[in-house]
Amino acid sequence: LQENLNLALNSASAIGCHVVNIGAEDLREGKPHLVLGLLWQIIKIGLFADIELSRNEALAALLRDGENLEDLMKLSPEELLLRWANFHLENAGWHKISNFSSDIKDSRAYFHLLNQIAPKGQKEGEPQIDINMSGFNEKDDLRRAEYMLQQADRLGCRQFVTPADVVSGNPKLNLAFVANLFNKYPALTKPENQDIDWTLLEGETREERTFRNWMNSLGVNPHVNHLYGDLQDALVILQLYEKIKVPVDWNKVNKPPYPKLGANMKKLENCNYAVDLGKHPAKFSLVGIGGQDLNDGNPTLTLALVWQLMRRYTLNVLEDLGDGQKANDDIIVSWVNQTLKEAGKSTSIQNFKDKTISSSLAVVDLIDAIQPGCINYDLVKTGHLSEDDKQNNAKYAVSMARRIGARVYALPEDLVEVKPKMVMTVFACLMGRGMKRV
Repeated sequence: LQENLNLALNSASAIGCHVVNIGAEDLREGKPHLVLGLLWQIIKIGLFADIELSRNEALAALLRDGENLEDLMKLSPEELLLRWANFHLENAGWHKISNFSSDIKDSRAYFHLLNQIAPKGQKEGEPQIDINMSGFNEKDDLRRAEYMLQQADRLGCRQFVTPADVVSGNPKLNLAFVANLFNKYPALTKPENQDIDWTLLEGETREERTFRNWMNSLGVNPHVNHLYGDLQDALVILQLYEKIKVPVDWNKVNKPPYPKLGANMKKLENCNYAVDLGKHPAKFSLVGIGGQDLNDGNPTLTLALVWQLMRRYTLNVLEDLGDGQKANDDIIVSWVNQTLKEAGKSTSIQNFKDKTISSSLAVVDLIDAIQPGCINYDLVKTGHLSEDDKQNNAKYAVSMARRIGARVYALPEDLVEVKPKMVMTVFACLMGRGMKRV
């Protein structure tokens, strides 16, 4: 049971849930506020996964006059959903809403939204579903909400809310209801003839997603939806400094809402301060990186700073466990090899670029050395390995690492492709777990 709970929590952390204040014991004891908080985060991440331009280009239909894709990419999933709902409400000739709580209590906006997105039977093999609007004029709010949900049911979308949740304007549940409508019936057409630069829509890389999930798992505020856009005022970076024990003087920091005039200047001042902290107290290598680069959302230079933050965070965890003894790559490699040798394993690693790591055998052996007998070696492929074999070994290794209590953010592909930065975090997290054996 403990291992299942570890796996659940560490996997939740790896997809970006904030789990710093919740442990396996809390789940085992069924503490309602903590369990509900975690469940909501998981549901929200699942529902919001496709409310993102690079995964759903038809969202470009929501562009307003004078806007470009970059403007749309800056919006959070919640803001995109609101814009989507208003796009359809406008087409229905209904007034706009500004939230999914007080503005939807009478269900009338929902009636119009359902009527707009219901399939019209114009595509081949698509059934026509006509929304019955007769409940729209019902005098009683609760009954009207029930009639509306009966129509949502005809679209297979009666989920997350009861009539009472609609009438009380429960923001979380109504947000989930609308996200589910969007996922099943977006009813948007990708604009073809407009002058849109589609090259901007490269999806985020695995590395970017890992960094973003790591930040969100530490509970930064605001939530990071777009790695570069959401770091342009450096507020999240400054919060991460605090997580790695670099003191931040918040009196020097400009906080939102920023003034209409000179907003970017305020953000740039924050970015300059973030770079200064990185150079001096943090002693990061930031040659050629200035505040302007963070403010511009320069991918290469932003990643260079973010990686050093994540690396320092990982090493700090080890230093805390090792009574303040400094940790670095060489110390981790030597601990890994020593632990493998003491457990009678034949595997070893030279460094985090070692090509043999792509089999994940050293990781699997290390997990078994830390918690003897936990690995089922019948599931581990050895000898000459195909790409599929390597992928399966890596999935098993990452899953087992999380299961024995190591908070691994890296993905199986990082092991197979031997991405040195991510490989380092895997071994460091396992070392942290190994040092807790006492």
